[in-house]
Amino acid sequence: MATDQTEPQTSTAAAASSASASEKTLLVLEAALDHPRFSDVVEATGLAKATTHRILTTLADSGFITVSQDGTYLPGPKILSLAGRALRRIDISAIAQPFVDDLVDVVHCTVHVGVVNGDEIVYLIRADSDKPYQMPSRVGHAIPLHTSGIGKAILSDFTDDGLERLVARAGLPRRTDHTITTLERLRAEIEDVRRLGYALDREENVPGVACVAAPIRDHTGAARYGLSISTLTLEHTLEQVEAMSGLAIETADKISAALGYEA
Repeated sequence: MATDQTEPQTSTAAAASSASASEKTLLVLEAALDHPRFSDVVEATGLAKATTHRILTTLADSGFITVSQDGTYLPGPKILSLAGRALRRIDISAIAQPFVDDLVDVVHCTVHVGVVNGDEIVYLIRADSDKPYQMPSRVGHAIPLHTSGIGKAILSDFTDDGLERLVARAGLPRRTDHTITTLERLRAEIEDVRRLGYALDREENVPGVACVAAPIRDHTGAARYGLSISTLTLEHTLEQVEAMSGLAIETADKISAALGYEA
């Protein structure tokens, strides 16, 4: 029988072989969830075949992985149960708050995080800057998807048919003189959001308030949330608001990663 010492040692294998038993188990579990074949798991972990096989057997016996009839590895009932329990405990507000606070310190503007709820977005976080004024928004406040930066960032994940169904179902009610009120304009706007990776609210929800927003994706890759940087147009021009798009995208991406999204 081959032993760990008799198999060739690459630099990856040497590093893996120095890991503790628990570290090796986690390496194999993660690799088995990403790679269906034994040879791929061995290559991904850098562990010896005998060690990898032994750990895989233990993981299968414990229900963390299962082996299909064709010999490929699949998530087992134990890992699925743990994942479900973990997802039920996810608190987007608690996860996002530290990133939001850091962003406020940089931009000195109000930062919102919202979640899609039917045909509206609902604010989950409003973090104000050190300015002497506050935005008219509030946590729990719901607004139509088409009138806000966060809403349009989320709509960028919709198909064209999905946009049509939204308009047929909810309409495009006017909130200000700048609100998008036709399907044609909404389609063009969302195409720009998809291309650029961020959305703008040009006083479309509240007169005198503008924002730039980016989508936040959950572990499935769905854009269920969004983040915006909001300010008064008396203080920042639309060009200055748009110039903060990179910071909005960067922070939204960090929150997405914290939620388990892998780009």
